[in-house]
Amino acid sequence: MRAIEIIQPGGPEVLKPCERPMPVLKAGEVLIKVHAAGVNRPDVLQRTGNYPVPPGASDIPGLEVAGEIVDGDFAGSAFKKGDMVCALVQGGGYAEYCAAPVAQCLPIPKGLSAIEAASLPETFFTVYSNLFERAKLSGDETLLVQGGTSGIGVTAIQMAQAFGHKVWATAGSDDKCRACEELGAERGINYKTEDFVEVVKAATNGKGVDVIIDMVAGDYVGREISCLADDGRLVIIALLGGASGKVDFGQILRRRLTITGSTLRPRPVAFKQMIADKLHQKVWPLIETGKIKPVIFKTFSLEQADQAHALMETSTHVGKIMLTIN
Repeated sequence: MRAIEIIQPGGPEVLKPCERPMPVLKAGEVLIKVHAAGVNRPDVLQRTGNYPVPPGASDIPGLEVAGEIVDGDFAGSAFKKGDMVCALVQGGGYAEYCAAPVAQCLPIPKGLSAIEAASLPETFFTVYSNLFERAKLSGDETLLVQGGTSGIGVTAIQMAQAFGHKVWATAGSDDKCRACEELGAERGINYKTEDFVEVVKAATNGKGVDVIIDMVAGDYVGREISCLADDGRLVIIALLGGASGKVDFGQILRRRLTITGSTLRPRPVAFKQMIADKLHQKVWPLIETGKIKPVIFKTFSLEQADQAHALMETSTHVGKIMLTIN
């Protein structure tokens, strides 16, 4: 099969088309003939040598796909050969065929193309598990999304807003801030020209937000603590701003704050199956009624994976960057 491999750690140019053997399926896995695959920030980190591949996972990048099930172990699932699905995978998505745990497959939402469906798994699993399982966002609580026009950001804004939460979001330009507002944010905050702490405090009458989802970390954490309401929760999902920062532990004690975080890729299949079931039950209907929409910025062919990564590294995109496989 055709695939894209990382020949050595480096820039986008180290992504090269290649021929690879077909995946060998394990128990509980299905073989998907890939129509489309998503490009995500962890793929870039893997390419640069900063995100080790979990034991037993494919070294081919790509964490989400959509396509047709052509073979596999269907035990305990409602799927069958010929079904069109999207799936969260541990690797191997940049290829004509990909192995996926059947427990991590979801039907393509009605009305969506394979490209749109392939844009869902990585960000939807990540956002749902962190906002609603880990941070326990509920009721009339409020949310701040750091990086509102990233794949994670556009998903978090729409999902939280669809569940009735007020959302604020940061972005790096006025145009991106307007895009956040069009997706449902109360206000886009230009982090280059505004202080998100001041904006959020003013918008919430000094209370702050109940939950923050953050992919920056670093020196953002101290400011985010000041931005949280009492009993607030900060959930960190990436470290784009660095792995250390200054924290006022006094605020954590006095105001009962929680700082937590997670990464999705190494979690067991059972956990991901639980999230898949919740998404199918609670989020897929919102997609099918148009309350949550895939946001696709640009699509490339499989052989143009290097161009897709170069675009992602510019951070000029709003939403998802995708690969198509003929």
